[in-house]
Formats: sequence, C-alpha cells, structure tokens
Amino acid sequence: MAGADGWGRGQWYTARWVDRLLFPENGPSVDHLVPEWQELKVGDRVLDGAPQKKCAFVVAAVEPDRHLVLRSREHLPPEWVDRFGASIDWSWAFVLDRLPGDRTRLIFRSRFHLEPRGVEAFNVGVIIPADFVKGRQMLRGVREPAESTTEADLAMVARGERARAFASDRA
Repeated sequence: MAGADGWGRGQWYTARWVDRLLFPENGPSVDHLVPEWQELKVGDRVLDGAPQKKCAFVVAAVEPDRHLVLRSREHLPPEWVDRFGASIDWSWAFVLDRLPGDRTRLIFRSRFHLEPRGVEAFNVGVIIPADFVKGRQMLRGVREPAESTTEADLAMVARGERARAFASDRA
C-alpha cells in the first residue's frame, strides 16, 4: 500500500489518461514494487503535487498490512486561503480487510471538511467528481498488482531488490 504514494514516488496507481486530463504535472504510476518506498511512518509527508504546490498529505496512522490514513490541510490554492479565509481538513483511509479464503478487501474512504460554504460548494461541484474518477481509477490500478504479486515478489522487496514489473492496462 505504501509503494504508490504520491508525487515523485509511486504516484497513485491511476490510469495515465486520468493523470493527463486532471493532473497533468503527475508522472506515470510505478509498474513494480520499490523496496525503499515500502515504509511510511506517522508524520511523514506524502506529496500530492510538485513540492512548490505545497499540496501534501501527512501520514496520520499506519499499521503495515492493515491500514494507512493520510490527512491534509494543504489542498487549497493559497489565493483561496488569503482571499476567502478558506480551510480544509481532508483524509484518505486505505484499510485492508481480511476475508475468508485467503482474500483481502481494500476499503478506500475519503472525508473532508471545508470552510467557507462557497469553497465547499465548489469542491462538491467540481473537485469531488474529479476525485471520484481518480479514486475509482486508483482502486482499479491497485487491483492488478495486488492480485499478481507473489510471495517471491514480496521476498525480493524484503531483501531490498526490485520486484518484477506488473502487467498493466493503465495506459
């Protein structure tokens, strides 16, 4: 879960067309497990855009093989903060739910609170639909690597070696 985490690292497993359309500065998502990106700690910053954009999440909670919670108070244009006194409190939660039969369900939750109401209305009308597309593509992008990763791949990553590339239909 930690391997695809933000700008300049693994990205968000979204389809390339989604990034080109909605987030043109984003590069492509990784197509392999990267050993040095597998550990996140509470307090780590996860960029969601180029560093100069000042748009990042902070790891609020993490339990390997169970959950990752990212929180942001930065996902607003600075002009909105200055002009409207805008603020945001946004979180993404990724939870792995073990199921019978050696299966796992990934639960993805996005929550936000915005002020003032005009900014919230814009978010509901524009940002949430775009985020829905990105979130749906992200879940689709996670499925293939998750289903094709083998014990051998995980052992390679644990030894600090690069695992094989995933087959991908994220073009």
